[in-house]
Amino acid sequence: MILRTFFFFLSLFFLGNAEPVEDKQALLDFANGLRHSRYLNWSEDTPVCNHWTGVTCSADKSRIVAVRLPGVGFHGPIPPNTLGRLSDLQILSLRSNGISGGFPADFANLKNLSYLYLQFNNFSGPLPQDFSIWENLTIINLSNNAFNGSIPSSLSNLTQLGGLNLANNSLSGEIPDLKLPHLQLINLSNNNLNGSIPESLQRFPDSVFAGNNISFQNFTSSLSPSLSPASGTHSRSKNGRLNETALLGIIVAACILGLAGVAFLILICCSRKKHKDGFSGKLQKAKMSPEKEISRSEEANNRLVFFEGCNYAFDLEDLLRASAEVLGKGTFGISYKAILEDATTVVVKRLREVGAGKRDFEQQMEIVGNIRHENVVELKAYYYSKDEKLMVYEYYSQGSVSALLHGNRGEDRVPLDWDSRMRIAIGAARGIARIHLENSGKLVHGNIKSSNIFLNSQSYGSVSDLGLASVMSSLAPPISRAAGYRAPEVTDTRKAGQPSDVFSFGVVMLELLTGKSPVYATNGDEMVHLVRWVHSVVREEWTAEVFDVELMRYPNIEEELVEMLQIAMSCVVRMPDQRPKMQEVVKMIENVRSVESDNSRPFSGNKSPVVRSEPSV
Repeated sequence: MILRTFFFFLSLFFLGNAEPVEDKQALLDFANGLRHSRYLNWSEDTPVCNHWTGVTCSADKSRIVAVRLPGVGFHGPIPPNTLGRLSDLQILSLRSNGISGGFPADFANLKNLSYLYLQFNNFSGPLPQDFSIWENLTIINLSNNAFNGSIPSSLSNLTQLGGLNLANNSLSGEIPDLKLPHLQLINLSNNNLNGSIPESLQRFPDSVFAGNNISFQNFTSSLSPSLSPASGTHSRSKNGRLNETALLGIIVAACILGLAGVAFLILICCSRKKHKDGFSGKLQKAKMSPEKEISRSEEANNRLVFFEGCNYAFDLEDLLRASAEVLGKGTFGISYKAILEDATTVVVKRLREVGAGKRDFEQQMEIVGNIRHENVVELKAYYYSKDEKLMVYEYYSQGSVSALLHGNRGEDRVPLDWDSRMRIAIGAARGIARIHLENSGKLVHGNIKSSNIFLNSQSYGSVSDLGLASVMSSLAPPISRAAGYRAPEVTDTRKAGQPSDVFSFGVVMLELLTGKSPVYATNGDEMVHLVRWVHSVVREEWTAEVFDVELMRYPNIEEELVEMLQIAMSCVVRMPDQRPKMQEVVKMIENVRSVESDNSRPFSGNKSPVVRSEPSV
């Protein structure tokens, strides 16, 4: 009995520490045998499951079931006997790389494969003749390669297949009759196919067969029977002229073709609009959408640019079909929460009215993307094209300071306590101070506000959206909430500087202290600017009226409240040269309390100077 219990607990130990050892070695052999330009955090010393970029394990962590490595920069053929050893693999995505060679023969060992994405590579040679060995395949995308030969008729055995994309290859021969009950999407365009369209595929639009030597006779005869050869032999009168019946038939046929042409143009416009509005709502997962794919030349010139050290494994196509949720609309664009196929969650900011050209935009992104600081939200990647500019950030689940302060004022509201507000202030101050050291001490944030400050894993403030002011061509309207953060000199010159960042941070501090928005409406619908209101209250020596009533429940914080108010007032003085530097602000807040200590509140004898209220701004 004792021995049985021992083996039971021993089995639990090994189950809890399971590691797919053989699969891990197969991936290491694959990565070591195929050169790649992007960093992969794969090593023998780190566990695979929940750690390796682009790798998903089974629930018991005994096998690898998904490998997603799009846009990693692979070049060359896949080393034999590597990926083929992942016998439990269900999802394989190697799209948007430079992989060459033929279709790997050892993929025949991947019996459980359900999703195969190899598009936008340099694969060549014929396709496998026997696709029936992958009976679970649901999506196949081999488009934009150089595959040749015929389309295997064995594809008709894949009863679960819902999407097939073989576009932009060099496939030849006739299209096999694919009687697939679940097939919803197909694209065979731009190959060297000939013959006619099988009856089982005639339900799909002509566009998915375009760019081939395919006869569309079945479609035209059904649309315009009056133009068939049989009727044409009897359509002329004895004198060689068209009779009235034939002329009427031609007019009717021309009208039908005209309407079909208009409908086709509308369809193209709608598909383009759908592409442009890709983040506007919930997008269907695992949807292979040919109209959203980028051409080979555009892919080369306008791909997602990742920064060094980024462990994300996705590309633009992943973002376009991600499940998206609008987080907010700000001064410079709309932010989305995007959940990718592998459950990675990122924030995608879609910029509007970018005034800078591509070169200036890229230079600014390089500066921002190379900042590494615990109190600065890290820019992971960006995308620039003529019609679309995107920025990709890591996602902070606790939300923004603005949402925490102003988002829920109902009965179930959880107040933001004083300790949390202190952590937010010191974290954000340190982040801005770090930003001001970049680019030889010249970098400006330009858009500091509570909705651009998030809580990191230690609940300290982290600053996001930096560096956009210099590449954008718009400012917030003068009555908007964002305008309440704007320093007077920015309103006059429309140009932000480091002193204006200090002013904006001072407004955020006032938000933390008062619980009020920078611009808010009274019960009588009168618009009130927070800075002016605080100045007026302090000038009348009603300082206690300034502070958020939610803070009054915490004992022994009055002195800290007053000191933080003094620091905030020093930041929002009207003259830029009279404001402190951000490094000085950090030291002043640290002198109020050593916020790193959760259990003690040591105070420094070197207190911040009293700052008197000045005339209203």
